[in-house]
Amino acid sequence: MPTKADAMFDAQPAVHRSGRFADWPIALKAVFGFWFLYLLTVVARAFLGTDPMTVLQNKGLTVIAGVFLTGGIYLAVRLLAPDGPVRRQAVVAGLASLVAASLMAALLVGAEDHMKVSSEEFRFQANEGFVVIQKGQQIRIERHAADPLILTMPRVNDLQRSERLRIAADTCVVWLFFFAAWSAFYLAAVSQARALQLQRRAAAAEAAAQGAQVRALRYQVNPHFLFNTLNSLSSLVMTGRPQEAETMILRLSNFFRTSLSLDPQADVTLAEEIDLQRDYLDIEKVRFPRRLKVVIDVPPELAAVRLPALILQPIVENAIKYGVSASRQRVVLTVSARALPDERVEIAVTNSCGSPPRNARDRQPPVSTGLGLANVRQRLVARFGNAADCQFGALPDGGFQVLMQVPVTLDD
Repeated sequence: MPTKADAMFDAQPAVHRSGRFADWPIALKAVFGFWFLYLLTVVARAFLGTDPMTVLQNKGLTVIAGVFLTGGIYLAVRLLAPDGPVRRQAVVAGLASLVAASLMAALLVGAEDHMKVSSEEFRFQANEGFVVIQKGQQIRIERHAADPLILTMPRVNDLQRSERLRIAADTCVVWLFFFAAWSAFYLAAVSQARALQLQRRAAAAEAAAQGAQVRALRYQVNPHFLFNTLNSLSSLVMTGRPQEAETMILRLSNFFRTSLSLDPQADVTLAEEIDLQRDYLDIEKVRFPRRLKVVIDVPPELAAVRLPALILQPIVENAIKYGVSASRQRVVLTVSARALPDERVEIAVTNSCGSPPRNARDRQPPVSTGLGLANVRQRLVARFGNAADCQFGALPDGGFQVLMQVPVTLDD
């Protein structure tokens, strides 16, 4: 049967669970994001001049080629280092960026002859007093008292091979930094996604383990309580008290119907927990009609505080077992609650076991509480961590008290 933890795993986006290209949405956003920013700068530059459409048309080839080359870097990383360490992916991305920059430089140099010549003019005053006007490949120098000097600059493909290589190398360096920047951004985004995924999985695994622990601890309560109650039923039957035994069976049935219908991982309000303990104490009153007196002192404003279900059961059970059963006198079992200044609630279960001994040598050490308090402590730690506490010990008057502090978590 699927668990809540399984559902949490299925709901989270995986980086590499569905194949080596499962992170393509991240890469796609990075590719188009980078080139969209580049296009914005191109558009801004184009409309600063007098011939924006020619500039945009010439730069369109750069943008289209750049998108495909950046996609090629992504494919190289996913094919050559799909699940390797980040260092290996960075090396592959760096080499792929160098190849992409070289191809971009070769493409731009080779496509120069096919690009339209812009009609824009660039005019500036030289220090020597000449006016220099550049339009396309043509440079015009206007001189005082002389005819203008017109120079036609050669295209890149008209230069010698060494010059073409130098220009291509300069272009390659410029684009290398662009592709390297994209690769760094992509690898950082993937690393962050993986870290978040691992964090979510660790949190889901911790929640699943905590839930399993709470269920295991919760299920320890019922067999423990049932064993003691069946012993009491046996005693009632053997002592000829069938009517009281029948009453106990009915109350036992109601108690188990209520407690077993609760979700082991769910919390209940303090008021609901007290009601469950009233059912249990009604059963014990059948065993000890003259020796057990129950006092419940819970302020109404604390009734909505949330607790793990049946957290008081082993404490109250121990109070009956080691207080009422071990005493021949009337025992008062008190369950009380009070608010603490640190936004916690203290719940006390106290039983009085008669008069205190006359001297310290007559004082008996407290009997082992067995499974009960260990169960309570483990459940509190599993539910609240260090924010909860459970202390217990003998009282000066011969009684025994358990103090449990839990953070204030109110019912929604």
